[in-house]
Amino acid sequence: FRSDRMPLMNFDDQIHRYFGSTNLAAVSPEALAAGIEHMKVDLGLTKDRADRFALWALLHTLGSAPDLDVVFESEADREAARNFMDLIEGAGG
Repeated sequence: FRSDRMPLMNFDDQIHRYFGSTNLAAVSPEALAAGIEHMKVDLGLTKDRADRFALWALLHTLGSAPDLDVVFESEADREAARNFMDLIEGAGG
């Protein structure tokens, strides 16, 4: 999934980028909603598979991910997303 063009996304960096804090518990509901909307826009604009997966996964953990068939063109990517969901569910999240 990783492109050689960009470094791997860091979870804390992404949280800070979209929500202005690495502590989601400290983010107001309005800022959370705005950050999620910003993420959805970025998800719709990015063409990089790895970046799309990372954004979708973060949206999924926040309960705001779009449907797999909307986000991922390939069945392999949709299957990777299903595996991620299974792992998260199995971890109690």
